[in-house]
Amino acid sequence: MIALTLAIGTPFGSCPAQGQEAPAKAEAVAKAPPSGAVPHEEKGLPLRPEQIGHIGSFPITNSMLVTWLVALGLIIFAQIATRNIKPVPAGAQNFWEWLVESLYEFLESIIGHDLIKRTFWFFATIFIFILFCNWVGLIPGIGSVGFGHETGRGWLNGFVVDKPLFRGGNADLNMTLAMAMIFFICWIVWALQSNGPIGFLQHLFAPKGDATGPLKVLLVVVFFAVGFLEIISILFRPVSLSLRLFGNIYAGENMLEFMANMVPALSWLLPIPFYFMELIVGLVQALVFMLLTAVFTLLICMHDESPEKAQH
Repeated sequence: MIALTLAIGTPFGSCPAQGQEAPAKAEAVAKAPPSGAVPHEEKGLPLRPEQIGHIGSFPITNSMLVTWLVALGLIIFAQIATRNIKPVPAGAQNFWEWLVESLYEFLESIIGHDLIKRTFWFFATIFIFILFCNWVGLIPGIGSVGFGHETGRGWLNGFVVDKPLFRGGNADLNMTLAMAMIFFICWIVWALQSNGPIGFLQHLFAPKGDATGPLKVLLVVVFFAVGFLEIISILFRPVSLSLRLFGNIYAGENMLEFMANMVPALSWLLPIPFYFMELIVGLVQALVFMLLTAVFTLLICMHDESPEKAQH
């Protein structure tokens, strides 16, 4: 029985040699943590969101819950603001009209009068949604309220949250990548609407200019190679858009958590200046995402805009 137990408990049924047993035990003892030592706890926001439930076999994460709450809040606010539209706006209607009109005029000055009519719905929605997702992630309790365990280290550090109930929506790479992929699909649709399939290929591969003779042949080869580079650039845009937004928001939330945990007695005071900075970062990142998507759209559809229309 003892021989059978040793054979099953060792790899491939082989027992260690007697001379190798002592070094193996010594190595195991050396690697073992000293008695009474506290296991190292990793600080900071984890890269992956926590699963807090399921709808059937569909997992629900804490970042997904925040995005649903933000979307629901924006829908309810928009319905309230536009429920009884008045000729002279006031209150919520005044704020909502100011926000939409400001975005419309700003984007029209960049992408033109004709293109804004087809694309404004996307750019305005993505800006407002990203902005409020970024700002909601700064509300106290996001990331610090949830399920955890007692540590017995006093009232300041007596409870550690292992599974936060809420997490910033854009601090999840899945969310930012999903928005970038939605833009990529819209970009393809707008490009085909503006150019057609043949025009789209010509925009990528056709030589530019009025060269003739051998120079034109050379330009055909050069622009054909440039077209492949442009395709690589287009395919990489969703990755760059998603990583840029995720990286800035994730780093900001990690910084706030670090400042809150650096001196536990001053956890209410140290993060305050950084909250104001993150408010600006949230606005800037929403603007950057919207402007980059708008410029990418303009570059593929700009030939539709005549100089006279672009000035209006």
